Amino acid sequence: MSGVLHINNQSFPAEVLNSPIPVVVDFYASWCPPCRALSPLLERLAIEFAGKIRFVKIDSDEAPELAEAYGVSALPTLVFIQNGETVGNSVGLPQEQQLRSDLNKLVQKVADRSVNQIRW
Repeated sequence: MSGVLHINNQSFPAEVLNSPIPVVVDFYASWCPPCRALSPLLERLAIEFAGKIRFVKIDSDEAPELAEAYGVSALPTLVFIQNGETVGNSVGLPQEQQLRSDLNKLVQKVADRSVNQIRW
């Protein structure tokens, strides 16, 4: 079973905007070599961050309005979304170490916010 969910315009609100956990949205195209190179890394990270971060893929050729709405001008583009808001992005083929670091920061940010919401 794949850890990265392929979504479209119709499933975007439920899978991304209303997600209880942060989401990494991979805007890609089937004809894009760097996009194909990124896929195995995202699959590994989806397993590693299961339950903490959701990973989804959107074919920018099939959902051009979403790509435009998120300012996608090059592929691949990763958009980090938390509570329906963009909190970061990455354009081009990221280095694994840098992407993992960014994801760990996102998880920590969510954890810190949860701790701060606890009332003693």
